[in-house]
Amino acid sequence: MVAHCLRGLPDEACGLLVGSYGGDEATHIFPTANAAASAMVYEIDPKEMLGVDRQAQALGADIMGVFHSHTHTDAYPSPTDVAQALDPGWHYVLVSLRDTHPVVRSYLITAGTITEEPVEVPGLAGPGAGEPEGSL
Repeated sequence: MVAHCLRGLPDEACGLLVGSYGGDEATHIFPTANAAASAMVYEIDPKEMLGVDRQAQALGADIMGVFHSHTHTDAYPSPTDVAQALDPGWHYVLVSLRDTHPVVRSYLITAGTITEEPVEVPGLAGPGAGEPEGSL
């Protein structure tokens, strides 16, 4: 996930999280193209999303969230991110590339209310790794 975001620079990068809908652990990550090709916003092409949904179903899983990078800001949902957060059961993971070390944070966004949740990214540990620790 982090590597995909770094490869996407200077634009935002994005992808989908697959696991049990409403669960706390993504079992698969599907990097996608940023159809907006922008450093300010991201967009997942509906056809690509449908393809990931079919792959998730084949795995006996569901799309359970989305991730994207912020190239110059904190790993916190922007007003645009909040407006686009239509599924209250999804996890919204942000990867900030603003500083030397990527910062990963996850949120639940329900009716405009942002709640940070614990996140653990394998291979990314320590301060700035998305504390508080735990599982997404």
